[in-house]
Amino acid sequence: MTIAALTGFFMWCTLLNGSLLLFWSAMVMLFPDLTYRLQRRWFPLSREQFDLLIYLFLGLFKILFIVFSLVPYLALMIIA
Repeated sequence: MTIAALTGFFMWCTLLNGSLLLFWSAMVMLFPDLTYRLQRRWFPLSREQFDLLIYLFLGLFKILFIVFSLVPYLALMIIA
């Protein structure tokens, strides 16, 4: 596998995961009640529990996005 192929792979991973993170964050910020109502159908959580879990999941996803998508892409861009 070449550096160019890896760079392309991580570029698309970064774009897709970054888009998903932005979409998910926008849904939670712009439509919090809709998001809660949709999730309440499957998971019986109070609003406080839901807010805490969404905050934790967004934080975890952001850390994983940075560590496993963005940093490898930037590192490959530097060495290429």
